Amino acid sequence: MESGAPPPDRPRGDDPTARQPPPAPAPERPPAAGAPPGGWEQEIAARPQQWTGPPLAGWWRRVGAYILDGLIAWLVFYIGVTIVVAGAEVTGALIALVGLVAAFFYFPVTMSRAGEHNGKSLGKQALEIRVARDTGEPVTFGYALLRQFVVIYLLFQVVGGVAFGIPWLIDVLWPLWDRENRALHDMIVTSHVLRA
Repeated sequence: MESGAPPPDRPRGDDPTARQPPPAPAPERPPAAGAPPGGWEQEIAARPQQWTGPPLAGWWRRVGAYILDGLIAWLVFYIGVTIVVAGAEVTGALIALVGLVAAFFYFPVTMSRAGEHNGKSLGKQALEIRVARDTGEPVTFGYALLRQFVVIYLLFQVVGGVAFGIPWLIDVLWPLWDRENRALHDMIVTSHVLRA
């Protein structure tokens, strides 16, 4: 055997078939600042469960009830305005004022009725839908005033009017893509509109 030749059982360094030790595992990096506990590779949360309660009211029924309620609630006010325009200012103004007060109390009074009509305005009653609180409690005068006047009227219509009515429009259209047919105001006051 020549003295300069490597032993036959030892592979040469440039031999591609030579066995090499496995690479060392990369050291674990600490989670980045702001990363959720457990790092970024977390399982995606389970999908929300489907609604299992009573049947939900569809968008068209809600719109129909909204239009009917608007006609009923503001009828006396518009009659008063018409009388003012016709020339009887004092009588028309008084009727319009009565109509304004009636419109303010229309939803709280009709929706807080006891029994099978609870949660139903006259328009909702005609289209067989009702507002149900997520807590299971009946709709009270104060709750209906909060839902209809403070949230729907003041927040979405008056304050939203500053933004050219876009918040109101989004609120009205929201049930079209919400899986529980809820508008934004339903989410704020934790309610659902159901078939009744």
